[in-house]
Amino acid sequence: MLGLTVRDMNAGNHSQVSCAAMEASSPNVIHNARFNPLYRTYLVVSIGFTMVITIIGLPVALVWFCGVGQWWSRHYYNLLQCELSDRTLRFRKGILFQVEKTIPLENIQDVTFVEGPVLRRFNLSTIKFETAGHSAGQAHDMQLTGIIDAQDFRNRILAAREALRAHRAGDASTATTVHRDGGETSAPSQEQLRLLRGISERLDEIAVVLKERR
Repeated sequence: MLGLTVRDMNAGNHSQVSCAAMEASSPNVIHNARFNPLYRTYLVVSIGFTMVITIIGLPVALVWFCGVGQWWSRHYYNLLQCELSDRTLRFRKGILFQVEKTIPLENIQDVTFVEGPVLRRFNLSTIKFETAGHSAGQAHDMQLTGIIDAQDFRNRILAAREALRAHRAGDASTATTVHRDGGETSAPSQEQLRLLRGISERLDEIAVVLKERR
């Protein structure tokens, strides 16, 4: 009975340690971006006029402007999410086919703004992310439109990226220092102890020989 209790306690402690480790490793959310409601109107207008340009799309554009576009833009807007943590930038969009991407902050090379005349008309801006690819010299561009206080959000991203780089550089420097100190100080001390023991034994032998000669 006691053995079962001890195992249960050990299992409980192990679960607590595992949960604590998972919580420690989970990203810390810094900021959740909010999107401008005018982005819905921008979607209806921009997509509708794109349909009007093509002759085949003209009938579809009439249906779009008569209510389908408003329904679609409302649901699209409600599903938009963009979350900045201390290690990643995650965003999700889409209705029927949802796209969710998570970008490590260390892969973000640059964050820029795109503001055309139509975007300025709706008080909107597009944030463009240039991210490093998996192979050397490869880069990908991703963008988000309609974030409120886009300039502040850009500054938060860059600040989080620099904080992450500084943190990892500090960890690497500490690990190198500890390894270097431990490697150079612990090994020679053991060698010195062996030498001192040998010298002590030799001195004892010499002392015994001198006593015998007397």
